[in-house]
Formats: sequence, C-alpha cells, structure tokens
Amino acid sequence: THYISDGSIIEIGKSKLYAIHVPGHSKGSLCYYNAENNFLIAGDVLFAGSIGRSDLPGGSHETLVQGIISKLLILPEQTVVYSGHGPATTIGKEKTSNPFLQ
Repeated sequence: THYISDGSIIEIGKSKLYAIHVPGHSKGSLCYYNAENNFLIAGDVLFAGSIGRSDLPGGSHETLVQGIISKLLILPEQTVVYSGHGPATTIGKEKTSNPFLQ
C-alpha cells in the first residue's frame, strides 16, 4: 500500500519490474521493465509504429516523445515491448521505424 514512482522496484516472486515514469500520455504514466527477461510493459506510452495520445488532460506530445527517447529507447534493442493495444514490438524496431520518434 504505497505509491509507485520512477525507479520503484516491484517484486513478483523472483522477478523484478522497474518502474519508469514517462509522462506525456498522462502525468503519471509508468512503464515497467523486466531486465531478466528483457521485456517492457509500455501501456499507452509506446505502440508498434506509434505513440500514445497526448491530447488528454495533462498530456503533452513533446513531453511524451522526449520521455520515450530518453528513458525507453536507451533499453537494449532486443527488448520486447508489450503495449496497451496492438501487437508486440521491440525497442530496436521502434528506434529505426517509428515515425513519431525520428
């Protein structure tokens, strides 16, 4: 019963999820990275070939793009990204082909 913030570690059994704050879709948007199994739960922040909406209250396109570039695209390229909608992708694929991040 505590708030999760940037850098928080959530332990599920022997696995650890690292919380990464990526605002822009909403002020409190968090993604969860599992380094052991090399995956990211991105919610509505990053999608295959797209990014989350930023026209909601508290949203900001510039903040969202900058957060994705500075906090998510630094993860290993083979990291599998599971989004809130649509197919899975990888950090490497989004680095090279996502039109919103070029």
